[in-house]
This record gives sequence, C-alpha cells and structure tokens, in this order.
Amino acid sequence: MRKIRKIAALLLAGCMLLGVLTGCTPASDRMMFGTGGTAGTYYSYGGVLAQYMTKYAGVKTVAVSTGGSKVNIQSIQDGDFQLGFTQSDVMTYGWNGTRAFEQDGATHDFRVLAALYAETVQVITMDDSIKTIADLKGKSVSVGQAGSGVYFNAMDVLHAVGLSIDEIRPQYQSFEDSKEALKDGKIDAAFIVAGAPTTAITELATTNGVNLISIDGDLQKKILKECPYYDPYVIPAGTYPGQKEDVSTITVQATLIVSAKADEKTVYDITASLFDHMKDITAENAKGAELSLKNAAGITTVPYHKGAARYYKEHGITVKTGENK
Repeated sequence: MRKIRKIAALLLAGCMLLGVLTGCTPASDRMMFGTGGTAGTYYSYGGVLAQYMTKYAGVKTVAVSTGGSKVNIQSIQDGDFQLGFTQSDVMTYGWNGTRAFEQDGATHDFRVLAALYAETVQVITMDDSIKTIADLKGKSVSVGQAGSGVYFNAMDVLHAVGLSIDEIRPQYQSFEDSKEALKDGKIDAAFIVAGAPTTAITELATTNGVNLISIDGDLQKKILKECPYYDPYVIPAGTYPGQKEDVSTITVQATLIVSAKADEKTVYDITASLFDHMKDITAENAKGAELSLKNAAGITTVPYHKGAARYYKEHGITVKTGENK
C-alpha cells in the first residue's frame, strides 16, 4: 500500500510540474482523486465525477486508480490526494483508529463531502454446490486485499455464520484478480464489495456465468444487529446476465471524502458540481441514479467539510461539521 501511495505522490508532483512548465492551471487548483481498482465501480464512476468537478467547479481533478478505501484515506492524510472514495465503514475505522486502522492509528485529516451510493456485499461463485455462506467452509475464497474494506466485510459475514478465517482457505485478491482466479478454477468463491452492477462480475457473468450467494433471513438479521453500519439491500433480478431472481444481501455507503485542509469555497463548488448535475451524471454512469441530497447528508460517524455543509444548508439540510467527541 505504501508503494501505491508513493506512486500517487509522484503523479501529483508530475501534475504540479506540468502546470508550472505549461502555464496551465496552478497546482493549488488541482486535486488528485483516489478511486479504486480498474475493474471496480470506484474507478469508472470516479472518472465521470472528476470530469464534472473539472468542468463546473473550476478545479482540475485527476482520478487515479488505487487500492481503495484505506489507501485513499491514508493518501489524503499524507497530502498526496485531496479527494477519495471510501466505504463508510472503513472511513469510520479510520476516524476512530479501529480495525483496519488499529495499528496505524486514527486520522482526522479528512472530512465527508457526500455519501453517494450503496456498496453491495456480493459473494460470487461458479461452483453450483455452494449455495449458502456456510458452504464456504473449507473452500478457497477471495476475501479482498489484506486490510481492505472488503476483507472486514468478509470477516463480518463469515463470523455471523460461525466461520473463522482458519476454516476457509483465504486468498487476498483484487476484484480483477478474483475474476480471473474464478475463471481459471483457482478459487471457489469471492467477496466483492462495490456498487452493483460491478464490471468484474458483469464480465464473468457474460463469459462464464456466475452465481450470487444470498445473505438473507436470520443471517442478515444477525449481521445488522451486530454491525449497525450495514443496511439490507436487494440486487434486482437482471442486474447481471443470467441473474433470474432477486438476491438479498447487505450494503455500506460509498462515500466521497475530501482533505480537511481543502478551501471551503472549493469544496462548496465541488459539491455543487455533482448535485446540480445529477441527471447528466446518471446519463454517463448508472450510479448517478442513486445521487440524492438526503442520502448524501446521511453520514453520522464522521463530520462533513464546511464547504459541503454550506451547500446542504442552502437546500434545507443540516449536517455535523464539528469534531467527534
């Protein structure tokens, strides 16, 4: 992960140097935007949002592929990025210094700009004998990259069904690697946490066929009780090629965060660039359909940036901007 963060720093330095040499937009008006892996929703959606920020907020925004939630938070902490996507649960870990941030410690160098869409916990397999989460016992299962949000989501689900990490054969893979490993028969199942439809799953469903395992009934109730940062969710039939039935599961929120040091007016303009153009964004990426001011302002575990809060207040919504006590 540190390697990824160093690469991001080099990219940022390159952008700054280019601005100086060409007389283009000064580096202070640029923002590096950490997204996720190229096969996930973060990357494709982040590229669209960056275009709107650049066009309507007057801030040259560069969307960069990264390792995802934790990397993006730490890269903002390091000053390499100014914007980033993160799962709402991982963001809360970072703020409180728990779970994925237990060793690194808490960071308060970021603020919430908006909750954007539901990040769905999707458990996929090509093995017809795997019908429930309990059937993963003894199987080779991708649980996301080590320390990632996906990893902790996988641990929550496995724990709820009574399985420990030692009772599966865990593989620590990205979405793209999980897709290829399933296709090649190297793993039996994979956890993928992203907005549905997810590119990697769509590609696999199109070429090879894939089954989604439900997280429903008593299992879902237990997870929601033990882990209140989840919400119930249904992946509608037809979301993926060959998916004939609705699939029940759980979700967290895909959240856009910004550096706490970012200028208030700049963050206000960025917020406006998204929510003043929701229909246009939806035409370019299906996730835009989930944009709403009510959802955007729904985060309670981490404070919002004052620039975003000013935009929401103008639309009749008040969000918390003070430090958590």
